[in-house]
Amino acid sequence: MGREIRADYEQTLMFPPCVEDWVGPEHPARFIRDFVDLLGPLESVGFHVPDSKVGRPPYAADLLLKVWLYGYFFRIRSSRNVEKAFREHMGLIWLTGMNAPDHNSLWRFLNANRKAISKLFKESVKVSLDCGMVDLALHAVDGTKIETASSGEKMRSAVSFEAMLEKLDRSVADFMAEVEQLEQEELFEFKLPESMCNALKRKDKIQKALTASMESGKRIHHCEPEARIMKGRHGTRLSYNAQAVADQNGIIVAAEVVNEESDNGMLVPMLDLVKENLGTTAEENLADGGYFSSSQIGLAEERQYSVLVNAPSSETTPKESRKHDVYPTSRFIYDRERDCCICPHGEELPYLRSKVRGKNKNEFRVYRCGLRQCPHRSMCTTNKRGREVEISVYHEAVERLRCKRNDPANTRLLSKRKTIIEPVFAWIKSHLGFTRWTVTGLEKVRAQWALICTTLNLKQLFKKWLSGGLHLAAA
Repeated sequence: MGREIRADYEQTLMFPPCVEDWVGPEHPARFIRDFVDLLGPLESVGFHVPDSKVGRPPYAADLLLKVWLYGYFFRIRSSRNVEKAFREHMGLIWLTGMNAPDHNSLWRFLNANRKAISKLFKESVKVSLDCGMVDLALHAVDGTKIETASSGEKMRSAVSFEAMLEKLDRSVADFMAEVEQLEQEELFEFKLPESMCNALKRKDKIQKALTASMESGKRIHHCEPEARIMKGRHGTRLSYNAQAVADQNGIIVAAEVVNEESDNGMLVPMLDLVKENLGTTAEENLADGGYFSSSQIGLAEERQYSVLVNAPSSETTPKESRKHDVYPTSRFIYDRERDCCICPHGEELPYLRSKVRGKNKNEFRVYRCGLRQCPHRSMCTTNKRGREVEISVYHEAVERLRCKRNDPANTRLLSKRKTIIEPVFAWIKSHLGFTRWTVTGLEKVRAQWALICTTLNLKQLFKKWLSGGLHLAAA
C-alpha cells in the first residue's frame, strides 16, 4: 500500500514562491487588472489620486480600484471583509502585489470617489460597445426596489422629530451652562467631550430629517431622509428605486437610482442616459406599464426615441367603480381641429381650461359638457357642473403608441421585455447577493448602484475575455 500524502507543517522552502505563479492565466484577477490598466491615468476618469509629500506613501488609486472591483466581483462589499480577504484570497494577494490596504484606506477611497464610480460605469459600457458586445437593436428599461441599510421601523413623523429636537436642545443647553460656570470659576480648561459632539451631529441629522418630513408630509428616517416607503415583492419597505436599461446580451447601458416609488417619470431620463453613454439609443426601447405616461411618451417622440410601452394597469384592470361605467373616457372622440370632444351621442364638449397634474407635471386640456337637460347625464357623470373629459396635450403621441402596440409584430417584440431586463435584476439579487444597500444617502446609493452595474458588465466582458474574443491593451 502506498504512503499517504499528508501535510508537513514543519517543512520550509529553500526559495520563496513566485507570486506570479499563484493565479492561473484565466483568473478574474488578471482580467480586472487588464481592465483597470486599460483606463489609463485615473485622473482622466475623475478619480482622486493622492499626492502625499510627507508621511507614509499612500496607496495608488488604481490599486484600490482593483481591490474594490475584485471584492464586488466575489460578493465582498464590506471594507472590513475586503481587508480580511487579503489573508484568504490568493487572487487578491496577487492583484495587490502582497500589499494589504487597511479598511480605513479602502473606505476613504470609495467615499472620496463616488462621482468617479459613475464615470467608471460609463467606461465599462464604452468598452463593451467598442468590442461589439452592445446590441443597438433592442433595449429594455425597468426598475427594482432595494431596501435601505436603515430599518424602516425607526421612521418618525415631523411631530416626533420636533420632540427629539426639543429634548436634544435641553440637553445641549444644560451642558453648555455647566461649561460656562466652570470657565467662570477657572477651575480648569474645559474641552467639549466626544459624546456632546455626537449629540450636536445627531441634532443636525434630526433637523435635516424634520425639514424633509415637513416638505414631503410623510414619515422619515433620520439616517435616511431621502428614502421612501415603497411596495416591493416582500411588502412595503424603506427603499430606493434602482433603474437600469439593458440590451439583449445582458449589458447594462444606463443606470440610475431615484427615491420615487413610481416609474412613470423615468422613461425619457433613462433613454437620455443611454444616449449619453452610447451616443444613440436602440432601434426599439421596451418598458412595462409602470412607465406609461402621456408626457413621457410625448417627450420620447419629440426626441425621436422609438418606444414600446405596455398598457398601464388602469387600462387592463379597471377599478371596481368603473366596471359598470357606461360612458368611459375611451368612448369620447377628440377633435383636434374643432378643439372639442364628441360624446357617444354626438354632443360636443367645448374646451374649458388647461390643468397640470401629477409629479410629472402632465398637462391636460379639460372639456366639459354644457348640456344640462341631457337624458343620459345621470349615467354619464355625478358632477353637478357636467361631464368633464381630460385630454393630454400629447394625446396624438399616445394614440400612435397604442396603434403601434396593437401590431402583432410589436406585441411579440414587447413580450421579450421580461427576458431582457428581468434576468439582469435576478443576477444582481441572486448571483451577486445584493438585496440591500450597505450605504446611506441617495448620493452614496447611486455610487454603489453604479459599482454593482459595472460589476455585472465586467462579468459579461470576462466571459468574452476567457474565450479569447476580447483583448484589453493598456492605454
